[in-house]
Amino acid sequence: MADIPDSLIALERSAEVERAKLAGLTGSEYDAQRRRWRTAYDAVRAAIADRSAATGEDRGALERSVQEAVRHAQEDPAVE
Repeated sequence: MADIPDSLIALERSAEVERAKLAGLTGSEYDAQRRRWRTAYDAVRAAIADRSAATGEDRGALERSVQEAVRHAQEDPAVE
C-alpha cells in the first residue's frame, strides 16, 4: 500500500461522517444532508485525482487504499 497523506485520510473521514448523518433522515433534511455528503465526497475524489496525477499512482488503487485506511482505523460512523 502506498504512503497515504494524512490530508486524504482526513478528507475521507469527513465524507464518511457526513454520509453517516444520512441515517434516519427523510425529505428535505435528507436532501440537504445528501448535498453536504456529496460535497465532502467530491472533495475526496478531487484530492485523490490530484495526488494520482502528481505521483503517477493508480487512482483506483489509491482510492481503495484511502478507504481501507479509514474504515479499518475506526468503526463505521453509520453504526453509532
